[in-house]
Amino acid sequence: MCACLGRHRRIGTHTTLPLATLSVKLNRIQSFYWSVKKMYISNLKLRNWRNFTKVEANFRETTYVIGPNASGKSNLLDVFRFMRDIANPKGGGLQQAIDTRGGLSKVRSLAARKQPWIELEFEFRESLEDQNSPPDWRYVLWFNHEGTGKQRPIVLKEEAHHHNKLTFRRPNEEDKDDRERLTQTHLEQINMNREFREISTFFTDVLYLHLVPQLLKYSDHLALKHLESDPFGQGFLEEITGTQSRTRDFRLRTIEEILQKVIPNLEQLRFVKDDATGRPHLEMLYNHWRPNAGWQREDQFSDGTLRMIAMLWTLLSSNRMILLEEPELSLHKAIVEQIPGLLYKTRQSRRKSGGQIVVSTHSEVMLSSKSVVGDFLILKPGKGGEATRIEPPSREDIAAMQAGLSPADVLLPKTGETIQRI
Repeated sequence: MCACLGRHRRIGTHTTLPLATLSVKLNRIQSFYWSVKKMYISNLKLRNWRNFTKVEANFRETTYVIGPNASGKSNLLDVFRFMRDIANPKGGGLQQAIDTRGGLSKVRSLAARKQPWIELEFEFRESLEDQNSPPDWRYVLWFNHEGTGKQRPIVLKEEAHHHNKLTFRRPNEEDKDDRERLTQTHLEQINMNREFREISTFFTDVLYLHLVPQLLKYSDHLALKHLESDPFGQGFLEEITGTQSRTRDFRLRTIEEILQKVIPNLEQLRFVKDDATGRPHLEMLYNHWRPNAGWQREDQFSDGTLRMIAMLWTLLSSNRMILLEEPELSLHKAIVEQIPGLLYKTRQSRRKSGGQIVVSTHSEVMLSSKSVVGDFLILKPGKGGEATRIEPPSREDIAAMQAGLSPADVLLPKTGETIQRI
């Protein structure tokens, strides 16, 4: 079944929060991105991707993906990470993107039968205001295994369209003469994606961080290989280290001001390097009667504090697509309630420079916030192992939310699961 999220009015009314005093400083973020051309994903079609056999969804500037555990929220976000891994020059392309996910059998829907290949289709727009006009770009990728020999994943179809005009189509004559070429997409090849590099750049810039605090706290004691995209924050401190000092200081000062609103007795957040080892660290100073006794390093931070810092850094560091997976984890209820307001302010501060936020959550606390502003996708897993459906709010749902009910009141009951408060 194909479900599509239609355009509707903004849901929810932004109210003044403790974070409101930061709006002026957040507006300065625009200056970092003024020269970057805006582009958004407006529509996504999937066939046989993980637990989605055939779905379609529209995306806006901020989209909340809601559903119970094991409904496919992570799998939906992973399609954007998958495309990033393909497009990333250091990511290994199609072969490695599939291999790191356990092979084609792990990413293909178990319900795939008559058409066992995987189909991905993306539409891009420079503005999301006019959804009735043709998209600026459309990219299509179908893939399956070879069927013989090494059983490698191969491209069955790859196309790019610009304003409804075909830019290229594969397989082409060269592919037919050399089947080895079909083990790679044009998207991952710099010498082949010149005419549609905007698409490649978009996917390369997708930013995802689902920080696991223990990987950051105990990285010295864990002999784990860093993943290229580092989705779990093992190299988070190295990322901060590699950021230009002026930009790094600006972001940390902004994060410091936000944290001071929600963490009692916090006075200062700073970046330092160990004199002996040269390793980078984050330090926080708490109000204490003994001079210098209040300093703590990241291995002493609470899990919630580390996740909050990572989320804020992510929001401040990109004007492209940001994927936030269950940002409420490890955070106190009072902080979770403020996340939608923070997302709204960040979204407003980056409006001129672009940027798109996709949030997966099943938090009643977050979705009960009066500052929730965005569109919604409802994931409804099928019974008895059937595929997950993606549905938009109905007209009745939208009317109820515009009348004052929260998304938690209206939409969470549709997921078929009672969501516990954090």
